[in-house]
Amino acid sequence: MLDPSLLGRLSFTHAEPSKGPLPPGRHRLGLADERDAVLFVPEGLSEDTPVPLFVMFHGAGGFPEKVLPFIETHAQQHRFLVLAPHSTYPTWDIVIGGNGPDLERLHQALTEVTSRYRVDRRHLAFAGFSDGASYALSIGVTNGDIVSHVIAFSGGFFSIFMQEGAPQVLIAHGLQDEQLPVATSGRANAAKLKAAGYDVHYIEFNGPHAIQPPVVELAVDFFLKQHPED
Repeated sequence: MLDPSLLGRLSFTHAEPSKGPLPPGRHRLGLADERDAVLFVPEGLSEDTPVPLFVMFHGAGGFPEKVLPFIETHAQQHRFLVLAPHSTYPTWDIVIGGNGPDLERLHQALTEVTSRYRVDRRHLAFAGFSDGASYALSIGVTNGDIVSHVIAFSGGFFSIFMQEGAPQVLIAHGLQDEQLPVATSGRANAAKLKAAGYDVHYIEFNGPHAIQPPVVELAVDFFLKQHPED
């Protein structure tokens, strides 16, 4: 039988919190000596209420500290956790040749976070920029029974071999993207997912291949919006 992880499936299940919460600020999770995942904890979290979790995947050649500043202010304002994994190689494994060590590390990071916090399963997002957006789309749709939202900032593609659940999807792409043209990436990705029956929110903005703070603000609102089943 084929190992589901080769298709991008996470075996992760929410752990019962058994470790104490971490103090506010950034924390390496200790998953690797180098290229470790980083968790941002805002001030004022309630231990009695499940907390939203925003997982943010960096772009090619990037690292957690490069993308965290775009999210941390919102996380502090709205009191949600931000997990920023670090790819094992210069970019995510699925871009290089298939699911592998990055999926395993993501599993470990999620397990570590849920061993310390009760995560709100209705507000658990996989998000990313560029190659990280491609990774978020691919892994998010594949694990839509785990994540509630998938957010892609200027992603190039997605690679999906199986679909689970029905996460809400937001795709944002710049009209002047010089690396990943909007017609063959953002628009094409949105059209494919809409055709497959997903609830897709698609945004185009005037700008190049870069994370745009106003678009991040819209994405955070999308992530935290209350839905009828909430």
